[in-house]
Amino acid sequence: MAGQSRESGAKVLVWDFPTRVFHWSLVILVLTSFFTGMGWSGLPSENWVHQWSGIFIMVLLFFRIVWGFVGGRHARFTDFIKGPSAVLRYAKGLVTGAHEQWRGHNPVGGLSVIAMLGLLTAQVGTGLFANDDSDFEAPLFELVGKDLSDTLTSFHYDIIIAIYVVIAVHVSAIIFYRFKGEHLVAAMLHGHKEVPDESAARDAETDGPADGPKAAGNLYLALGILAVSIGLAVWIINL
Repeated sequence: MAGQSRESGAKVLVWDFPTRVFHWSLVILVLTSFFTGMGWSGLPSENWVHQWSGIFIMVLLFFRIVWGFVGGRHARFTDFIKGPSAVLRYAKGLVTGAHEQWRGHNPVGGLSVIAMLGLLTAQVGTGLFANDDSDFEAPLFELVGKDLSDTLTSFHYDIIIAIYVVIAVHVSAIIFYRFKGEHLVAAMLHGHKEVPDESAARDAETDGPADGPKAAGNLYLALGILAVSIGLAVWIINL
């Protein structure tokens, strides 16, 4: 849902707690994977840390994909995956200055979320079969053999470039919207955004129809999904 202004108003919950935990956990793990993958961490067991960082990312990806269907209102894919016309209309508004404020991800931001989830899934998937031509072999290396592992390892290194690009765009967007008056980092910390007026605040708190998804999501459901995601990851690495 878009607002037409950012006048002083009420703060409403937008990002549910599981989504916020996912987001910041992913930030930490991606940074960990980057520094250990580049050999910059200085840790004596970099390969081991890198491997487990990737496995934890896999758990988060499993969780986020399911949460995208059953989570809080603005965490759901249906809330931020829009068609080409909506994306183009929003992009045109950014160029012309007719900026709309969305409570959740805007149509362009929604594309970046999907791009990041897709790239990280590909990165984790290739990493499960990778090797370093030395003493490291990923959990599923034996399933594919050295030649295919080498190919997948090459893809693993190539995909990271695309991830860097998406991250750079994401950080640039945070800075851009900060100048537009939107505190995206703060919102992802405490979960709240400011809406223009009290009626909009009431709409956000009730999430529209009484039978619609609530912004807060269900914490017990989130814990159940996390447990299943961990179990699935354990099963995969032991194939």
